[in-house]
Amino acid sequence: MNRSSTATPRNIADALRGERERRPPADVSSASGLRSILEDGIYEILGGARPISSLVIRASSLRQMGTISDISLAPLSRVRGILVNQVLRLLSIGAIVNDPFNDALRAWRLEVRQSDLLDLVDHLDADERARLETDVTAHAVTLTRSLGSVRASWRPRSTVRASQYLGAGAVILRDVIDLMVGTTSSELANVALFDLTTSPLGEGAERTMRYHALVQTLRTSVVPLRTTCFSSATGEMWSLDVDSETLVRSANEVLAAIDRLWREQ
Repeated sequence: MNRSSTATPRNIADALRGERERRPPADVSSASGLRSILEDGIYEILGGARPISSLVIRASSLRQMGTISDISLAPLSRVRGILVNQVLRLLSIGAIVNDPFNDALRAWRLEVRQSDLLDLVDHLDADERARLETDVTAHAVTLTRSLGSVRASWRPRSTVRASQYLGAGAVILRDVIDLMVGTTSSELANVALFDLTTSPLGEGAERTMRYHALVQTLRTSVVPLRTTCFSSATGEMWSLDVDSETLVRSANEVLAAIDRLWREQ
């Protein structure tokens, strides 16, 4: 993947926006071709048959492709990821986060009210809760130091959800963008996508970055400017300017994930 990578990344906000004079014209023609690739591929995979229920592809489907297990799926690791993402949401709107763990936990409670993972947190003993708080705080400090200022004029949106129905509903692509900035109404490529992970970056992160760009293109019919991933575990950031090669590669990865799901039914 043609990406920029550094162990001590520059300001994330600056990396997302880049230099205006280097932005290409907005690509509004690639989406239809990508949709055709996916529709044709789904027809070849299903052979005209229909799954009992829709085959659902998510970013996690691409992240875990080719792996046996993922420690980040452990309940407390999922809690850590949710809380650090809540810190990102607060920072992106200019909130001052003095107590990352408790500020994030309050924000999460306001959002979901009740969940099995919240119940898990509520039933931790004092030592377990202290360890989780220390872990979340460490990740939040790394994120805060690296994020920089996200300007309101960039139209930041957090936890942006998207769904795309393919194969007459036989396949559903679902996605959540942790943070999105920019607009699709510009004559230049303008939208930047940001994915936050509390795990080290690897091949799964690359596929996730491409998937975010693909779903955003299908959703809006405008190719985003770039897709970026940051690890709060290592402080490493990868950034990829989106082009047609990136999107076609992601479409083929999605088809491989669909094929795997179909064979498992």
